[in-house]
Amino acid sequence: MSDYLIKTVCFEGQIRAYAVCATETVSEAQRRHDTWSASSAALGRTMVGTVLLGATLKGDDKMTVKVEGNGPVGPIIVDGNGKGTTKGYITNTKVSLPPNELGKIDVKGAVGTEGSLTVIKDLGLKDTFSGTVPLISGELGEDFTYYMANSEQVPSAIGLSVLVDTDDSIKAAGGFMIQVMPDATNETITLLEEKIAEMPLVSSLLDDGESPEQILARIMGEDNVKVLEKMPIKFECDCSKERFATAIIALGADEIQSMIDEDHGAEAECHFCGKHYHYSEADLEELKAETLLK
Repeated sequence: MSDYLIKTVCFEGQIRAYAVCATETVSEAQRRHDTWSASSAALGRTMVGTVLLGATLKGDDKMTVKVEGNGPVGPIIVDGNGKGTTKGYITNTKVSLPPNELGKIDVKGAVGTEGSLTVIKDLGLKDTFSGTVPLISGELGEDFTYYMANSEQVPSAIGLSVLVDTDDSIKAAGGFMIQVMPDATNETITLLEEKIAEMPLVSSLLDDGESPEQILARIMGEDNVKVLEKMPIKFECDCSKERFATAIIALGADEIQSMIDEDHGAEAECHFCGKHYHYSEADLEELKAETLLK
């Protein structure tokens, strides 16, 4: 199944719901960063959460999600947008922990329970918008849910799930976001709470071959879901040699001269995708000349 997200309205507009299969997207991040199981699950869940939040944006709008907990994986940074592309990295890629009390990957232990979740939105305006909430769980689904309720004032239920194989590869990854609209009845809300409580993990359902449509039908009932849009999802990095060159120019002529004298060149690596860019002495001389023109 290729990765995609569906946007739906349910119960005749009482509920807005999104579901996503992001297995290949998270797999690409795992391969690029060579993450171990706990790091893979933490990064993957953050990516799925960012994709779900990104689905509420318009096409060119962007967002950055930062998870900064006190656990061993360190900070997690993920970018997303309204077009379904995402990229992300985790500070410590080689974290593997004993299973938690449920026999699952200990994401809470990896992320930590103290810290913050920050969402920064670039909506193409002069200023960005940001909201920060404390981590309340470390499992991340609950933390994204808490962010939506407190920073966006939208009562939501967010489920994030990553299934990691024994060789650290990704078997399945996905999630859902259910948003309660102002006219939702108590009866509808109670029904959804019961259905979500008894649901298997999304990644297990995806691994068994279920689609995002079938996953939402499980929660809502098939007749209550109206699909509005189906959007492809993928890992994509927009780094380039030119973008890194701009950053080098910002260092100033003296710093660039030091690179020429001491290192006879420069090497830049993208945190998000792992690509390397080399700058020869001649490249650096050109960049230094540009700083003198500014």
